[in-house]
Amino acid sequence: MRRWLVMLVWALAAAGAASVPAAAAAESHDTTQPAAPSYNQRMQWFADAKFGIFIHWGIYSVDGITESWSFFDGDIPYVDYMKQLHGFTASHYDPQAWANLIKASGARYAVLTAKHHDGVALWPTKRGLNVVKDTPAHRDLVGPFVKALRKDDLKVGLYFSLIDWSSPLYPAFTHDQTRYRIEDDPARWTRFVTYYQDQVHDLTRRYHPDLYWFDGDWEHTPAQWHTKQLREWILAHNPDAIMNSRLAGYGDYGTPEQGVPIARPPYKYWELCLTMNNSWGWQPHDHHFKSVDELIRILADTAGMGGNLLLDIGPRADGTIPKIESDTLKQIGQWLGKNGEAIYGTVAGIPKDYYEGASTLSKDRKTLYLFIDGNPEGPVLVKGLTNRVVRAWVVGNGTILSPQRVGATLGTAPALLYVHVPADELDPQHVTAIALQLDGPIKLYRDTAKPAQLDPDEPTMRTVN
Repeated sequence: MRRWLVMLVWALAAAGAASVPAAAAAESHDTTQPAAPSYNQRMQWFADAKFGIFIHWGIYSVDGITESWSFFDGDIPYVDYMKQLHGFTASHYDPQAWANLIKASGARYAVLTAKHHDGVALWPTKRGLNVVKDTPAHRDLVGPFVKALRKDDLKVGLYFSLIDWSSPLYPAFTHDQTRYRIEDDPARWTRFVTYYQDQVHDLTRRYHPDLYWFDGDWEHTPAQWHTKQLREWILAHNPDAIMNSRLAGYGDYGTPEQGVPIARPPYKYWELCLTMNNSWGWQPHDHHFKSVDELIRILADTAGMGGNLLLDIGPRADGTIPKIESDTLKQIGQWLGKNGEAIYGTVAGIPKDYYEGASTLSKDRKTLYLFIDGNPEGPVLVKGLTNRVVRAWVVGNGTILSPQRVGATLGTAPALLYVHVPADELDPQHVTAIALQLDGPIKLYRDTAKPAQLDPDEPTMRTVN
């Protein structure tokens, strides 16, 4: 009897639902959510930014030694490395001043080392070491910086090391000491995976970063790290987020380190991370700083190959930034203030068979930007350009230039294009950028000896959708 009553109730409920007007029913059941952004949509701000600032800051700045690696490689004992916890004060840390300096540099985003391989977190993570409970700093150093960056309309990146050489749950300790092998104690490794992913979850919920800069993936496989699941979790909770390549096969863009590539890396999106001297983080003995001109040339070369430059600075333990580093950032910003049009929002330029220097193109591929190093002897030469130049000018000051075609053509090959730039119009200290506005999207003459690759949709490194 009870079963028949239940069936009768269900039938009456169904009939009642059928009598609801279609529009009302549609309204009551409308659970449509905005579509998740596509890969290219998520990456667009990054592709346009071109310049970011990396910040290596941690307890290693107390003694000015190599971050994490100094104890891992055996340069100093672990116990001596960890003594630096007692000297990390952040007493002069001014996150808004940091953000303002980054803004003045012309960078469009910054990446802060929330946790390096030593396992010392800069925020009050509930698990593991952190500067709030374990150092005299006694405060969250990530949150105020995130807030300051967003106040200055800058994108937020957080560096996170997957490995944690201080955690008793992690297999590796130093280069010659291992706590255990995963195959011998898989349950212990599972607890570590939960530990590190809980930290990433915490960063996400607290700060909602625009960019996750992972590191340390080389020690284990994607399956061991469970990086597929981590990526899926991040995008479920932070749909606009992007991740670098060091997520064991599940990143969005490539991250070559230190050496400027000779040819474009095989990624649709990529970023060169580079130290200002030879060290990550503050090391007072390292005086091998790159000049402003060298860094601007690297920025132009990187943008010319379709990439970004992530330039590192290293604050001291008290939170102050060395003057040589802040001065360098300000000078780069001054150059970008005049020449940013040739950097921001551009795509890779033309092959060096056509112009022997760095170049970029506007997004519509109708303006070609050429970067000139120093004071060249004679005019700038561009080969194989089939377009007509509608207008040419010096980007930094707007001076109009008069390009000339020289020499007879052979068949369909265009004549050489020479652009004379008066010496007094060249940047006296740094790189000069000139612009050539074309009569349409750029077209370069191709012959069988020198094929040009101008496909704007180069292959991506991503292995997942």
